[in-house]
Amino acid sequence: MSWDYKFGIEEEYFVNDASKRDVAKGKIKEFFASCRDKLSTGVEPEMLEPQIEIATSPAVDSSEARAQLAGLRSSVGAIARDYNLSIMAAGTHPLAVWTRVRANTQARYGKVMHDLQMIGSRTVVCGMHVHVEVPDPEVRIDIMNRIQRYLPLLLALSTSSPFWQSQRTGLLGYRLAAFRELPRTGLPDLFQDAADYQRYIDTLVAARAIENSSYVWWLIRPSLKFPTLELRVADSCTRVDDTMAIATLYRCLVRHLHRNPTLHAGQTGASRAINDENGWRAQRYGIHGSFVDEATRSAKPVRQILDETLDMIADDAKALGCERELDMARWIVARGTSADQQLNLFTEALGRGLSNRDALAGVVDWLSAETIGEAVVRH
Repeated sequence: MSWDYKFGIEEEYFVNDASKRDVAKGKIKEFFASCRDKLSTGVEPEMLEPQIEIATSPAVDSSEARAQLAGLRSSVGAIARDYNLSIMAAGTHPLAVWTRVRANTQARYGKVMHDLQMIGSRTVVCGMHVHVEVPDPEVRIDIMNRIQRYLPLLLALSTSSPFWQSQRTGLLGYRLAAFRELPRTGLPDLFQDAADYQRYIDTLVAARAIENSSYVWWLIRPSLKFPTLELRVADSCTRVDDTMAIATLYRCLVRHLHRNPTLHAGQTGASRAINDENGWRAQRYGIHGSFVDEATRSAKPVRQILDETLDMIADDAKALGCERELDMARWIVARGTSADQQLNLFTEALGRGLSNRDALAGVVDWLSAETIGEAVVRH
């Protein structure tokens, strides 16, 4: 069995008041209405009012996907300016305080928020999701099990959430710490096969615990709407280059695991627990940490893990024509993630005598400008 490994990218952004640098509270409905009128597709609201999600159409060509993504960012950013708003791609918001963020009033989100209560209100986070075509449900579940060891690497490369509630957290990827307060998050269990997975979903639906599988928010999951395996571990990436590098890396890994069905087969409870530990290490240290290797019972630097992974999937990148985009993953390690740059800007501003709030406002300025590819304006 073969297919094209079509892929699509979904990104969540914060919608900011451009003057206050905090999440927006006014003009959001008008902004969304304008987005719908001018863009028609590819833009959706999210669970909280000052959030927006964009989605590319399925693509087989990485340059086409990049053009779509950059075009959507630019278009949504231009519409936002008309309302004195801005969009910002980051896992968490440096200045937002969850008690002052309004929930979306749409019916679906109203039901979710009623179920989640305060936990839902606290989920002021934005992620990046990548769908890769895996038409066979049996293969989809098999790859979902075997790809879990690579999720910490994808998270480390995407880290863009070092701040929470106007505080430095000490983590480079705080987003998942907040997100994992929700039920049905984290790593999926190691399902025996597609039927085993479907029993889980059918049982929860029959018991009216959930409406459908879209209420399962694991770090990776089979999509309900599409014949895809959906990556959900990554922070929303500030730079388009980072988004494309991570999406391409994930796509190549899916292809490689599909074509090598014995690779990482027979995952165990210990394997899953080690993957979970490495996920924590990615949250805490990002690209600067190390991951526990089950085979050698040692810790390897993230840079080494990345190099080994890129060597392993080199033929897949060549077959998919995405070598350039994949090579950008090395550039992330060389110059740092969004979280690294945010912390550098914050520390430098404090060193110049700025207050904590003004230093964070400068970080928001950089995030907003970088999201749509503009030069940063210093204030």
